[in-house]
Formats: sequence, structure tokens, C-alpha cells
Amino acid sequence: MSPVATTTTRTGSGLVLAVLASAQFLMTLDSSVMNVSMATVAADLGTTIAGIQTAITLYTLVMASLMITGGKVGTILGRRRAFALGLIIYAAGSLTTALAPNLGVLLLGWSLLEGVGAALIMPAIVSLVAANFPPDRRAATYGLVAAAGAMAVAAGPLIGGAVTTFASWRYVFVGEVVIVLAILLVLRKVEDVPPAKVRLDYVGSALSIAGLGMVVYGVLRSGEWGWVQPKSGAPTVLGLSPVVWLLIGGLLVLYVFLRRTSHLASIGGEPLIDPVLFRNERLTGGLSVFFAQFLIQAGVFFTIPLFLSVVLELSALETGIRIFPLSVALILTAVGIPKFRPRANPRRVVRLGLMLMTIGILILVGGMDPGANAGIVAIPMLLMGFGLGALSSQLGAITVSAVPDSQSAEVGGLQNTATNLGASLGTALIGSVLIATLSASFMAGIQNNPAVPSSVQEQASVQLASGVPFISDTQLREALDNAGVDQETADAIMAVNSGSRLEALRAALALTALLAIAALFITGRLPEEAVGAQGESPGDKVP
Repeated sequence: MSPVATTTTRTGSGLVLAVLASAQFLMTLDSSVMNVSMATVAADLGTTIAGIQTAITLYTLVMASLMITGGKVGTILGRRRAFALGLIIYAAGSLTTALAPNLGVLLLGWSLLEGVGAALIMPAIVSLVAANFPPDRRAATYGLVAAAGAMAVAAGPLIGGAVTTFASWRYVFVGEVVIVLAILLVLRKVEDVPPAKVRLDYVGSALSIAGLGMVVYGVLRSGEWGWVQPKSGAPTVLGLSPVVWLLIGGLLVLYVFLRRTSHLASIGGEPLIDPVLFRNERLTGGLSVFFAQFLIQAGVFFTIPLFLSVVLELSALETGIRIFPLSVALILTAVGIPKFRPRANPRRVVRLGLMLMTIGILILVGGMDPGANAGIVAIPMLLMGFGLGALSSQLGAITVSAVPDSQSAEVGGLQNTATNLGASLGTALIGSVLIATLSASFMAGIQNNPAVPSSVQEQASVQLASGVPFISDTQLREALDNAGVDQETADAIMAVNSGSRLEALRAALALTALLAIAALFITGRLPEEAVGAQGESPGDKVP
């Protein structure tokens, strides 16, 4: 155990944990708040929903593509200094966003500045946990920090809905500035990891940013442009969707990046990432499950709010209240497992967590029928919370304990890259399946319904060629009234749409359950002995 960690645990470890968990919460809160406030923000800034979706896309893109470089910068500057610099940039972005008069300023403040700040903060959090807590407390600490991020995803709709409904969405970002200032005031209580005398590989950094940026951007645009075949009205490149070319180009650039990394290491250079890390079974196992967790988590948080807010037409605040039990269960599990079962088998805990998530998702699939109400999400939310809490209690400690403390910032960069890629791909993949199923089911229902005139069938086929929108009964009824559709035809279309929406949600959730089951097959790379069970320190682990 390091002297630094010993000192910190004796004095002020609760404050250190609060600082790091608060920062993690902030990094995740923005997107979930913006998702439920898009219409209000768009109207306030004089832009469209598409404009706000662009801001969300660019925020994810900037953050994900800079994570590896941000981890290396933290090694050069020192972890606490990088953390503080990231917080200052993030606060500047939040303040700019709060005062934004138009979309351009919002893009500068939220998408760019906050994205850059997050890329410095999140890898530093991983290192600062390792520096401030001994091995036997790291599993609990990483669990709580990870739980803070997951809580932001679950509580975001509740916070965003309440603030937007009763005040203004801008107050969320003002609140973030206040929280950052509070963190900066007590940051000296957090023990630092001194800077290392290393150089930044600028070429490697550019390659990693370009490669990750192309992959993430392609995934984020897949719903709008199509994966391979372009959707109606989407741009094309050599007859195919730009998405497939972005993915091909990005993966090729990342391959060049990995080859350069190996070459630099072989000649005694200083690569952006030590290639030995990729041969570390414990680390790659943890990163793989991290990726799977966020893939599944993104799918669940994409589909359940749609069911609550669109199918059942609950408000953003009511939607947040229905999802909130997940946060409670998550925190209880993330805290409880390390506290009451500190020597629990990590592999077994993760597998149990994945199985609980799978059961919760399958209960939802079975419960979504035409007579379903909001009550059907209660038990699944609790099971999902327990499952996510189980994963959160183990994975962070597993990945960082696989390497010496000196490489924890690099691991932080890789870990947050994996989670951002998982979240981006999960949303895009589940969203694609949902829209594809909805479109196929709706068009088949319209074409085979004798109550729908052939003229309406033909019009629907032309206007909905790029995909059927996922809209509420109220929105559809209003659109049909404005189009002058007669009552009998409108009722038939409403019935088809209602059935198609539920079928699409069931298909999307079933795929999410399959992904959770598939994740069980990669848990064999996780350790069976608890981190710190033998007094082991990450510094003793040689990758």
C-alpha cells in the first residue's frame, strides 16, 4: 500500500470520493438532460431538433476521440493538474452554454469546450482513485464513481424534466459551473500523482483522434444515413452510405495507429499507449466487459424512455420518476457488494449482474402489450439497477489493478474510450433495429389493412420510404387531422401504429437481452480473486 493512499484513507477519503464522484456525475449528466429538453432548447435558440441532435453528436464525438490523448496529457501534466485544467475548460463550456443565444454558441460551449474538458477529467479520475485509496478500498471507490455516472444517465431525465418544466434548461449548466467551483476549492485535499517526464506522440495522437472520430461519427450518423445502403434523402459515396466508408476509414487509421505504437515501442520510443497493455488479459477482459455494459445500458436507456414518454405519453418529469428506482438499486449494490462481500469473486459478481440485467429486460419484453401501463417498468428497473451496480462494483478496480499505478492514466483513457464507443454503438444499433422493425411492421400493417384506401397506402409508401417516425398517438392523430384523413381510415392507421410501436420496442429490447447474454461469454477473462484480497497493489502487477 502506498503512503499516499494510507494518508488519504485516514483523513478525508469521503471528501476525495465526493470530489471524484461529483466530477463523474457531471460528465454524464449533460447528454441525458439535453435528450429530454431538446424541444425546449431548440425553441429557445431558434433552431431545430436536428440542430440540437447535432450538438449532442459532436459532444460525444469530441469526448470519445480525445480520451486516449487526454490520458497521456494527464501523465505529462500530473493527474490533479490535468483534472483541474479539465474542470476549468468544462466550466467555461457550461457557462458559455448557459448564456448561448444561438446554436453556434451552444456548439462552441457544450460540444467543443465541455467535450475537451471531459477528455482531460475522466482519465484523471481513474488515476486519482488509484493514488488516493488502498487496494482493499478501490473496488468500492471505483464502484461508487461508476455508479455516479450511471446515476446521471438515470436521473438526467428527472433533473432535466423538473428544471426545464419549472425554470429553464439553462440553470442546469449554471449549476454545473457552481459544482465545478466547489470542486476546485477543495481539490488540494486530493493527493496528486506527479507528472512524468514523457513526450506526447503528436502523430500517434492525431491518428487516434482521426480514427476514433471517424468510427464514432459514422456510428452516430447511422440512424440518419443508414449503415450500408443510404436512406432516402441521405448523402451517398460511391453508391453507399457515408457510414460504411467512415467505419472502413476509421478502422484502417486505427490499425496504422496500432502499428506505429508497436514500432515506437520496439525502438525505445514513447508511444501514446504502451502496446503491452493490449496483451494484458485482465485489462482487455475488463475493457471488453466495460464496452458491453455501456452497449447494453445505452440500449435500455434508449428504449424505456421511448415507451414511457411516447407510447404512454408521460411527461419528462414523470418519465424520470419511473426510471429513478434504477439509480437507488444501482447505488445500493455498488456500495453494498464491496462493503459486505469485499472478497467476492469478481467474475461471478459480473456474471450475476449481467444475468439480472437480462432477466429485467426479458420481463419488459414480456410485459409490453397493448394494455401495459407504466407499472411494468418497476421490477425491471430494480433488476437493471442491481445488475449495473454489480458491474460497477468490480470493473473499474479490475482494469486499474491490472497495471502499475504509473499507467493508470493510460488505462483511464482506454476505459473511457471503451465506454463511449459502447454507448454510441448501443444507441445506434438498438435505434436502427427499432426504426427498421417499426417501419416494416407499420408498412405491412397499412398494406394489408382493408380499411386503409389504396391511395393512402401509396402515399404512405412514398412519404415514409426513409423510415417510419416513432411518434405518440397524439402526434399521429394531429398529423392525420391536418392531412384531412377520414375518421375510419385514421382509426385504422392509429391501431396499426400502436401495434407496430410495441413490436419495435420488443424487438429492440430482445436484441439488448441477446447482447447481455453474449457479454457472458467474454467474462472468462476476468479474475476470480477480489482486487486487494491478498494485499495486492496495482504497482505490483506487471502487464
